[in-house]
Amino acid sequence: MRLFLVSGTSGSGKSIVLHALEDLGFYCIDNLPVNLLPAFAEEMVRVDHHPYQDAAIGIDARNLANDLAQFAEIADGLRARDLDCKILFLDAEDVTLLKRFSETRRRHPLTRARIPLAEAIRRERALLEPISLRADLRIDTSHTNVHQLRDLIHARIGPDGAEQMSLLFKSFGFKHGVPVDADFVFDVRCLANPHWEPRLRALTGRDDEVIEFLQNQPHVDPMFESIKTFLETWLPRFEAENRSYMTIAIGCTGGQHRSVYFVERLARHFTSGSTRALSQHRELS
Repeated sequence: MRLFLVSGTSGSGKSIVLHALEDLGFYCIDNLPVNLLPAFAEEMVRVDHHPYQDAAIGIDARNLANDLAQFAEIADGLRARDLDCKILFLDAEDVTLLKRFSETRRRHPLTRARIPLAEAIRRERALLEPISLRADLRIDTSHTNVHQLRDLIHARIGPDGAEQMSLLFKSFGFKHGVPVDADFVFDVRCLANPHWEPRLRALTGRDDEVIEFLQNQPHVDPMFESIKTFLETWLPRFEAENRSYMTIAIGCTGGQHRSVYFVERLARHFTSGSTRALSQHRELS
């Protein structure tokens, strides 16, 4: 049985994730008190022929602070049972969360008469830190819409990959900030930039003309081989430590040409054997 504990900042997409998991056949409960997790897990394991083989529990800052502080101990207890327990944590940049609350006119669960929204977001992150620090999979939804988040959950947690390590290769532009959910970050800005070729400027790293341009550059293949060798050497060590999800970010200046090319090439290479490799292009979405 798989048990996913889904948490994160308000407005980051927890409800969307729970709905996506429900579509995948998970038994989902939103905002279960943390101190009830052991009893829930015991019930799921105890019942023979339970109609649901997988479950997902939403946990947010409405829990008592003392209960959240005990999360690490409770999570260790769950993993000691006959459960494949994973922690999924969602977050987004403050400016994104502020914009989402402004657009939906929803009230943040921690706002009070004298607590503005920005302060409520800060306090919420502090309360959820015991969960965030133990997350198996972190997703930054700052640049992700509802449909992209749902598709990402289906791809990374779907039944086809239940026993496989899931790799996400993500391209990005350094001028827009480094993805906060990345486990590894590689910088390819030292390579020749197709942006300075007028005929290539409007294209992306998925277009044949850009691919041909980069493949003709002398340092592109050595860079690819170096990143590939590093990942082939160390990813098995992470998998041996029961890491099921890894995010590898490749950055160039704008996130349009070089990083996109590398992400596509790496995802193709690592899609084989016991590994699932997905690609995501933050600045193209």
